[in-house]
Amino acid sequence: MFTGIVTAVGRVISNRPADGGLDLTIEATFADLEPGESIAVDGACLTVVATDGAAFTVHVVHTSLARTRFGDLAPGDEVNLERALRAGDRLGGHLVQGHVDGVGIIEALRDEADARLLDIRVPPAVAEVTILLGSITVDGVSLTVNALPGPEVVQVSLIPFTLQHTTLGSRRPGHRVHLEGDTIGKYVKALTGR
Repeated sequence: MFTGIVTAVGRVISNRPADGGLDLTIEATFADLEPGESIAVDGACLTVVATDGAAFTVHVVHTSLARTRFGDLAPGDEVNLERALRAGDRLGGHLVQGHVDGVGIIEALRDEADARLLDIRVPPAVAEVTILLGSITVDGVSLTVNALPGPEVVQVSLIPFTLQHTTLGSRRPGHRVHLEGDTIGKYVKALTGR
């Protein structure tokens, strides 16, 4: 379980096919990561399989490759990182499972006086559980839905801190992003059969 509060930005060192999936090695500032630990990489919960203090490796299985843009990552690309929530930690964002529900495409970007607005085209599975002022996770970042400007389009507002401390500050129209719909919305949808 995660909260969508990114605590570090890592840099991809290598991206290697392995065992039908992909091994990603990421340079990060976490000196105490342990093999077996869960970590969210751009919002996807992955398991640390190796670490050397300055970097760690995760294995992305074939089914996760099909739902994400991990196969597009190259050395030098930056990724948002969040370690798993511990009992007693503050829930600063919202309940995030680390399950990528789909990949969205940034359609528009507009700078306001104190924020940047992003319009993101989302897959139907995400649109169905998204409400105005509800929660959505974009590349692992917990965000509030600012507006719903069109069918299957979600607008989020990024504050300067988010722009400076996550990879979202470098995203532009046409960029693909990992999306996780609101966990509570997904359960309500499943329970009501809608």
